[in-house]
Amino acid sequence: MEPASFDPQILLELVITPMPFGKYKDRLLCDLPEPYLLWFYRKGFPPGKIGRQLSALYEIRLNGLEYLLRPMRKNQR
Repeated sequence: MEPASFDPQILLELVITPMPFGKYKDRLLCDLPEPYLLWFYRKGFPPGKIGRQLSALYEIRLNGLEYLLRPMRKNQR
């Protein structure tokens, strides 16, 4: 089985992309609260790019990989 490919661009997008809808509209994706991501996980992520981004962020949080986002956040400030 071939390992899944990973595009590091998605990490950058998580620290610069605002949530486009809902209760946390305009909040950066990386700043979304974990219960909100868990809600999407249970209900189903939306289709398209935003769904892939939210799913990736959920997996990052689930696996304790938030440190991957920190260097990019510093560069964005």
